Amino acid sequence: MSKSNYIIPIFVPHLGCPHDCVFCNQREITGVRNDLSKEEVLDKIEDYLSTIPKSAKRIEVAFYGGSFTGIDPRYQLELLSAAKMILDKEVITGIRLSTRPDYIDEEILERLQEYGVGTIELGVQSLDDNVLSASNRGHSREDVKKAVSLIKNYNFKLGLQVMPGLPNSTRTSDLDTGTEVIELSPDFVRIYPTLVIKNTELAELYKSGRYQPLSLEEAVDISAELLEKFKRAGINVIRVGLQPSEGVNAKEVLAGPFHPSFRQLVESRLLLNKIESQIRGRAIDKLELTVNSKDVSNLRGQRNSNLDYLYNRYQLQEIIIKDDDTLARGNIKIKFIF
Repeated sequence: MSKSNYIIPIFVPHLGCPHDCVFCNQREITGVRNDLSKEEVLDKIEDYLSTIPKSAKRIEVAFYGGSFTGIDPRYQLELLSAAKMILDKEVITGIRLSTRPDYIDEEILERLQEYGVGTIELGVQSLDDNVLSASNRGHSREDVKKAVSLIKNYNFKLGLQVMPGLPNSTRTSDLDTGTEVIELSPDFVRIYPTLVIKNTELAELYKSGRYQPLSLEEAVDISAELLEKFKRAGINVIRVGLQPSEGVNAKEVLAGPFHPSFRQLVESRLLLNKIESQIRGRAIDKLELTVNSKDVSNLRGQRNSNLDYLYNRYQLQEIIIKDDDTLARGNIKIKFIF
């Protein structure tokens, strides 16, 4: 998020989740094993607030991990009441949480509204029923659509999370999920390529050779296409790839496309794709590429990987890079020099 927007994360481990999805061990992901009391939530919020500048325009408390609306309602209210106390004092500007599509109904949404929740993120993961079944999600594509409709009817801000590379998924099914997500018109999306986490069913499938995670190259390729789809549709993509700041312990990742700069790899690939779409089949000696100054690093690629690829693939003599801050981030001007 930008410097004027801050999230105060409260991790609620595997509570409320009725299924052990093959990819999930929330206690490993969050690193938290004990239930939080209302007082502990208040302390965490106050601790975070002490580090946030007073110039912040938006501060939200976010309940992550597990399926919040599947928690015992009394405990939900204990957690929410702590955040609402701070919200009512106008110290924070919002409350958000993540949950499952099949744990949304009118009663739940009315409760969340009463306690000041403004944003709900659904762990959709895939909109292919075969993939959902193989991943032991316990809900269907239709459950997602019903939940989205209800959330929109109650005027919550809606986020959707997708996970390319789940069991039984293909590049086509992952991209089709992206297309269907666009049709659901969320306010924002997260793209989390599937990782193999220790002490999960997926880890056992991987060890026995029954599951093969996406390679880093495959994950970057699919994520770049998804990111481009969402950008064209005007949907904000707030995360691409799980990061250590989100509670992922790299030591717990057995396999899969984990990279601390995954989004940069994806943004870099997007620019490379745009260049290639313009120069394929052309006999070119030199290229002049102009991007926003903040995109120069992405254009070059990590360790100049994009430039090296272009030089070798198209036998270029020279690539000239210029910056122009009148260009929007992600846009590129390409000039051919023959």
